[in-house]
Order: sequence, then structure tokens, then C-alpha cells
Amino acid sequence: MTTTVVMVHGIRTSATMWRSQLAHLAERGVPAVAVDLPGHGTRMTETFTLEGALATIDDAVRTAAANGRVLLVGHSMGGLVSTAYVGGEQKPPVDAFIAASCTAIPRGVGLATYRTLARGFDRLPGRGARIAEWVLDRTLPDETRADFGAGGYAYDAQDVALRSLSVLDLLAALRRIDVPTWFINGRYDQLRLNERLFVSLVPGSELIVVPRTSHLVTAMRPRVFNALLDLALATMDAQASAVTSSSRRGHSAAAVTEPLDGVIAALRTPRR
Repeated sequence: MTTTVVMVHGIRTSATMWRSQLAHLAERGVPAVAVDLPGHGTRMTETFTLEGALATIDDAVRTAAANGRVLLVGHSMGGLVSTAYVGGEQKPPVDAFIAASCTAIPRGVGLATYRTLARGFDRLPGRGARIAEWVLDRTLPDETRADFGAGGYAYDAQDVALRSLSVLDLLAALRRIDVPTWFINGRYDQLRLNERLFVSLVPGSELIVVPRTSHLVTAMRPRVFNALLDLALATMDAQASAVTSSSRRGHSAAAVTEPLDGVIAALRTPRR
């Protein structure tokens, strides 16, 4: 059965941040789509709303589900909104979930501080773009350096998007998630604050912490993240095989072991 990967970007960036993952999946022959949320990328002129973001994810997921299984992948803000979607009261057709760089409850002092910093950057010349570019130049490898800004930066959507996140009832959503779930964080990610809580609320979920990496784990260590996508896809295949035929369980275990070896190899390579 076909599995389609649906990817949801983080705040200010766009679907272009997933270029490395889209290329990797295309090489494997795995169908994938990266969406632009309202106010971002190709939809920059639209106003961001939480309802619009959830509707965007739902449209992409249901279109993919018409052709088979769905692996939903979200990063940062996209991961938080995707968590609310997967754990919604009405169960969506998602078969597995990867939540990257999004294990913090977006409320209270932390969110207020983030919004204050973002507003401060907005008041700088060029809305702080030179500082942001300087940081990206020094943290991202050449192969992914251009991807985060290729679709433009959604400065106007940032504050309203951050404010919208505060109404999400993530704890309730996490308790309702009943599909294979991986929480992936960079070791130095500022949003690791509640990672143990997140894992404890989703039965059978796994926490993977990528070394030598901060918040932009998909771009800082693209080979590692791509190997983790392979691991998730192999796990889905193995579980499907186990359900349909107990005689193939040994083969299914081998199918998971091979991409796991790829993750280990990717972690041992220099940051790329």
C-alpha cells in the first residue's frame, strides 16, 4: 500500500524548507507533499488563522489518504498545529506522525518572551533580516542554506500565528494520539522544555534527540532527518505486514533494521 508523506513547515518559513526531504523521498519513489500555511510562502498575502492552518493540513491529509496511508510530519509551529490536528476529537486519517522541534507548551512566560523578541526584531532595519541571515550562514550546511528563505519570510504572520498557538489544548490532543509517533529534537533546541511530558502522554511514542543540532534539525542535519523518515516509513510497512500476515514478521523486523542502520550511520557523519 502506498504511503504519502505530508509535511508542514514552521513559522515564518514555507514549504521550501522541506526541499531536501522532498528530494530524498522522490529518490525513494515515495509520494510527498509540503503545504504552505496561510500567510506563508505562496499564500503570503493571506491572513494566518488557526482554523485556516488546520484546514490546510486536513485538505492535504485527506487527499493523500485517498491513495493509501499517511505519514504526517510537522516542524516547530507546523508540528504544534499538526499535534492538535492528529489528536483532534475527530480522528483524522493519519497513520503515523513525526513532530519535530515542537515539544513545548506555547503559553505563559515562554511564549510572551518569544513574542517580545520577535517584535523587537521587527523594529530593526530590514526587520532583522541581516541578523537572521548571519545566523543561518553559520549554522546551516550549503545544501540546505537557501531552503528556509526560498519562499520568502512571513514577517507579517509571525505575531498573529504565535498568539494563535496559545489557544491549543495540546495536553488533551497528545492524550488522544494513538498512532506511531516520533518526537525529534536537536540537542540544543530551545523547545525541548516539555519533551518528556509529551512522550509520556502518547503511548508507545519515541523521543529522538539529534546531537550537534539546534532548532532547525531538518536543515542542520538533513541526512539524519531523512534517515529518520526512512525509519518511520519502514516501521509503518512492518506494522502493516504484521497485521496482514504473521508469516512475514521476521521479514518485517529486517525491514526496520536496515533504515535504523542508516540513522546510525548518518549520526556518525559530520554535520551535513
